[in-house]
Amino acid sequence: MLLMCLGQVQAAETEKADSQAAIALLEKALAYYHDNGDKAFAAFSRQGEFVDQDRYVFVVDTKGVMLASGGPSAALIGRDVSDVLGPDLQKAFKDALKVPEGNGIQQAEYRWQNWSDGKVERKHVYYQRVGQRILAVGYYLPRASAEQAMALLNKAAADLAKDEKGTLKAINSLKGGYLQDDLYVFVVDLDTRRYVAHGTNLRLINTDFSKINDPDGKPVGEPMLALIAKQDYGEYEYRWKNPVTGKVENKHAYLKKVGHFLVAVGYYSP
Repeated sequence: MLLMCLGQVQAAETEKADSQAAIALLEKALAYYHDNGDKAFAAFSRQGEFVDQDRYVFVVDTKGVMLASGGPSAALIGRDVSDVLGPDLQKAFKDALKVPEGNGIQQAEYRWQNWSDGKVERKHVYYQRVGQRILAVGYYLPRASAEQAMALLNKAAADLAKDEKGTLKAINSLKGGYLQDDLYVFVVDLDTRRYVAHGTNLRLINTDFSKINDPDGKPVGEPMLALIAKQDYGEYEYRWKNPVTGKVENKHAYLKKVGHFLVAVGYYSP
């Protein structure tokens, strides 16, 4: 009983410390935005003073378009991220636009699904409206696990087998839960050898996957295509930029053939 009580006290203290750190980071961002306006977005989107451990600043406008982010959503700047935010956060942000700005920092809970076990956790976000902008502090898990990557691959493969057109559209439009922190799905048409879906970078759509190299010029696409030509499942390791950390890291990809498609999801390690 005593151990249980101590555990509850420690959990409460940790939660309080996390809340204080999140509020402090948001206050810092608000002050910087007050002095610099939209020019502050560049600073918010760098891996620097507005990233604190697993906390980062992000900014969305009234239409749900991501304007700045120091977290995994940095790859989504300029795109409508309403579906990524989820219904809880969407409602909280819409409600924030209905109240006077003088109400100060608000808070909301949102649901986050762990792909490895399917469980839904509740997380906190702190935010404040400034004109037509919402500045917020979010949390991310910097590195997804192998189990999470495999779970997402299996989900994407099963969905693609049932509904090709709908699944490809969902991946490209950030719907359906195919993007989580540094985990994302990409799909290549094996007949054309070109990308048909990518979870973070739409500029790659229709580009020749066989010509894709790592930052050092080492082939990435061709070896994956050669591997999946011999078997329906495979794994491949290469170097790639992590959308969360912004650094080139080791990436372990799981590959699966679904009809005439190559579906892939990978996880990073430093």
